[in-house]
Amino acid sequence: MQEANVCQCTGSRAHRLPPPTAVSSGAYGPFDASDPGTLIPLMQATQEEFGYLPRVEVARIADYLGLSEARVYGVATFYNQFRLEPLGKNYIQICSGTACHVKGASEIFSVLRAELGLEDASTSKDGLFTVDSVACLGACSMAPLVNVNDEFHGHMTAQKALKLVRDIRAKERKAQ
Repeated sequence: MQEANVCQCTGSRAHRLPPPTAVSSGAYGPFDASDPGTLIPLMQATQEEFGYLPRVEVARIADYLGLSEARVYGVATFYNQFRLEPLGKNYIQICSGTACHVKGASEIFSVLRAELGLEDASTSKDGLFTVDSVACLGACSMAPLVNVNDEFHGHMTAQKALKLVRDIRAKERKAQ
């Protein structure tokens, strides 16, 4: 028997399951299905609710707006603000803007991906970490910059980044 708070797609507690009747329960009530400008705000609200766009919600959005799922997925994959997979418990963003790139951001990114065993995915198998490269975090004077759960770490090196991740992992193990 599946536990109620465990995701059936990943077996993780990292994200909530979508409600079984989001549209029929009125969750999309403030969104006018006849307005072509509704798609992105509805996707944003859905992602705000779940932390990403669950497959079942993409289908519900498409159905509600009378669009194909391919159209909704096309918008979701065009804009980098949308995620189709849940984030790990610790979200790491590595700035890849010019100043950060010149000062070694790509090495930090590579070292963290290797440390966490990330090959094709951006989230670790244990669900503890998601690592993304982002265009710019807006603090060039602190380059290279890494953001972990909205906490900024400037003048980062690959070794400092490894220590940061290992410290987080150790803290998580103690908490269990």
